[in-house]
Amino acid sequence: MRRKALLSMASAASVLLCGATALYATGALGDSSGNSSRTDLLSGQDWSHLAGAKVSNDGIGVNGLGRRIVQQDGSGGQANPPVNLSGPRLRVKGSFSVTATMAGVGSTDGYLHLYDSAPVVYDEWRQEPPGLRLGVEGSRVRVDVWDGRSDTARTTKRFGTGLSDTVTLTATVTGTTIKIRANSADLGTVPAQGILDSGTVLFGLDGTTGRPWTLKSLTAQALNGTALRIDQAPSPTVEHTDGTLRTTAAGLTRPFGIGTALASGPLLTDTVYRTTAATQFSMITPENDFKPQFLHPQPDTYAFDEGDALVRFAQANNIRVHAHTLVWHEALPAWMRALKTPDAVEKAMVDHVNTVAGHYRGKVTEWDVVNEPLSDEDADYTNGNRGLRAGRNPWFQALGEQYIDLAFTTAHRADPDADLYLNEYGAEEDGERWEALLALAQRLKARGVPIDGIGFQNHEYEKGDRTAAETFRRHVRKLASIGLKARISEMDVILGEGESQDVQVRQFVGKLDVCVEEPNCTTFGLWGFTDRYGSTSGVGEYPLPTGNALPWDEDLRPKKVYSALLERLRG
Repeated sequence: MRRKALLSMASAASVLLCGATALYATGALGDSSGNSSRTDLLSGQDWSHLAGAKVSNDGIGVNGLGRRIVQQDGSGGQANPPVNLSGPRLRVKGSFSVTATMAGVGSTDGYLHLYDSAPVVYDEWRQEPPGLRLGVEGSRVRVDVWDGRSDTARTTKRFGTGLSDTVTLTATVTGTTIKIRANSADLGTVPAQGILDSGTVLFGLDGTTGRPWTLKSLTAQALNGTALRIDQAPSPTVEHTDGTLRTTAAGLTRPFGIGTALASGPLLTDTVYRTTAATQFSMITPENDFKPQFLHPQPDTYAFDEGDALVRFAQANNIRVHAHTLVWHEALPAWMRALKTPDAVEKAMVDHVNTVAGHYRGKVTEWDVVNEPLSDEDADYTNGNRGLRAGRNPWFQALGEQYIDLAFTTAHRADPDADLYLNEYGAEEDGERWEALLALAQRLKARGVPIDGIGFQNHEYEKGDRTAAETFRRHVRKLASIGLKARISEMDVILGEGESQDVQVRQFVGKLDVCVEEPNCTTFGLWGFTDRYGSTSGVGEYPLPTGNALPWDEDLRPKKVYSALLERLRG
């Protein structure tokens, strides 16, 4: 997606975890004397959907992903370790301990992470919740504490020495202190800083890439009369209701998709978010979980688990998946950017497209095969240049325009029944950007490239971004004349100072009109639906200032524009 400008709003979003069906573990409740049996967090629990983990009779094998989130210009590298969102959640208020036995950590580093809530990725930035990371690094115990007010740990301490092979670590949370033990020896304390006060603990595992270790056991124990239980991840199936965007659009003479981007973290932890997504939308787009740096962090390592969770949710609720994105110049893992020769670049792209499209073959309806190939530089539209992005685009630099042909033909072979789209921003208006996009589409069609349609992102971040519905209509009709479909793929509308919600109503409903009325417009899609998790939030800021660009507010309440969209569909 594009990010031309961000607005910081005064109110902060509160990432709320909502309840799941509780399953009480045998012996998990503390008695009046303050004693409790240990609760097993491995046996009978789901660890099979944790990226980088493999379940066996010996425990949970962990191979670190080395997964990182880079900024849009390719710089930086914020750690993005996996969280077991589909697995057990510990529900506990008060004092408790967690004990992990880790094997094979003498020759590698291994970590257990306890999260107060799910991390949320906002447009390629991960907001770190309060949490505790406990592990073995080298021959010492390392403890990191995040307090939910920064990307980085507020406290980092190292304890002990000479640890090797199999190590049993215990973290005991009592009031304002966390006590650390290794192999029954007291090592010291770190300040708790209120990090696990929400009543929920989610778990993650990580380690050194290419050097696996094994989690042999993981238990929790309630202390001092604390009540403790294990909840399972919620069922992906949601009961549907009538009178929503989804059901109303399905009743039209020509039904078409009502779509939204979704994030796996909120989907598996926020009940209202999950219910709204299932009942209001008939198509979903993975906002981040299909991007290369998320699911292909190392040359021989794929992490499909978060993307698979979105697909399972869609299948359970009869929702189609528009998969985003196979080939893009952004959101690339460092190893892809480091490739030196055209042959290496081509091989990496073909292997990635084959593997990812092949993995989801038959499970998704459509693909954004190539994302944002057009340039932002004036020079790329003059002197015979065709407007294609050259700078910071390793695919174009290695292969020229033919990288687009190759991406589409490879995707078609890997998933022949899926519709294949090229996705672009700023083409809703007349001008050189639209002209370059149309010319590219015509060249691709002339060369027999298996392209089915064009996605119009329609991000409106400033007053100057407002686009006329009738101009967009003409573009949709022009694509129809050359045999291509069209879709609104990522719409959001930021309100500037002094602008009322009527501006959003006019812009959203105007584009919806086109999609209702033009036979080749297949989907009206939003780039997220609630400001709570919207990509126009204040990236990198704690507490998080939410944006105002989407039809549901930060409390997941529908705004005026939602009612207007629904009325248009009914009309």
